[in-house]
Amino acid sequence: MRTLPILHTVLLLTLAGGLSDARALTQDELIARIQAAGYTEVSDIKSTAEGTTARAVKNGKQVRLVVDSGGQIKEQK
Repeated sequence: MRTLPILHTVLLLTLAGGLSDARALTQDELIARIQAAGYTEVSDIKSTAEGTTARAVKNGKQVRLVVDSGGQIKEQK
């Protein structure tokens, strides 16, 4: 019966997808996450090898940010 191998494949794909936290954020989700961390004027969003970079303002100061695959926001120096 061919149904069993198909069900196994679907189950494996579902489990593999459910275990991964590295889902890509949409641009709106990324901006919302950055703003929730206290930044404003989010702009210049780019995907790079180190993560997604952006410019933003915090406490009146322009900063460069990188958001890694886990969603952690870090200021670049």
